[in-house]
Amino acid sequence: MAVNYVRLWKLLLDKGMKRTDLKTEAGISSNILAKLGKNEYVSMETMEKLCTSLECNIEDIMEFKTEKGVR
Repeated sequence: MAVNYVRLWKLLLDKGMKRTDLKTEAGISSNILAKLGKNEYVSMETMEKLCTSLECNIEDIMEFKTEKGVR
């Protein structure tokens, strides 16, 4: 499985926010923002910060995708 943050980027667009706005609002580092941009795993603490600052649930900002050919 792979993590995917497309929902996060769509939510930011809906809220009229930029990635730098999210970084400031959620109190996350540039490194974390880069990991999100690359669909890499981040800590649950980070996910909590994102959900709190965006007033959403975790399923609103991320999803797991199965990779084809992988069981």
